[in-house]
Amino acid sequence: MSGSPRGEFAARQISLKRQRFRWSNKWYKRRKLGLDYKADPLEGAPQARGIVLEKVGIESKQPNSAIRKCIRCQIVKNGKQVTAFLPGDGALNFVDEHDEVVLQGIGGSMKRAMGDIPGVRWTVFKVNGVSLNELVYGRKEKPRR
Repeated sequence: MSGSPRGEFAARQISLKRQRFRWSNKWYKRRKLGLDYKADPLEGAPQARGIVLEKVGIESKQPNSAIRKCIRCQIVKNGKQVTAFLPGDGALNFVDEHDEVVLQGIGGSMKRAMGDIPGVRWTVFKVNGVSLNELVYGRKEKPRR
């Protein structure tokens, strides 16, 4: 005989037992306790607005040797501070302190850092409402304040 009740009226006991066992699955547990949303500065959203606090250079991991240009910014909706990467050659010149930027995930596995940039999970794609890519390629200018 198996460990589960097998009688004619056993459905309730079987389903309750199955519910209890599901908690040993780590993905079920994370989802039900909402851990990914609690740990996520963007609170599950794909993008978020932020205000630039400072420009920082982050050294890349071995075996590469470079200083990746990043910014520290404060997310508007909850005040959390994150570090975000500036993609593109010379992108740092288009971003100043107190600018408004829009962030998105950097595309690493399981919402983690990507490539050789340690601890950076976000990337900037808009500065003051203008695409950072367009600014880098010189197709648009940053609006004067």
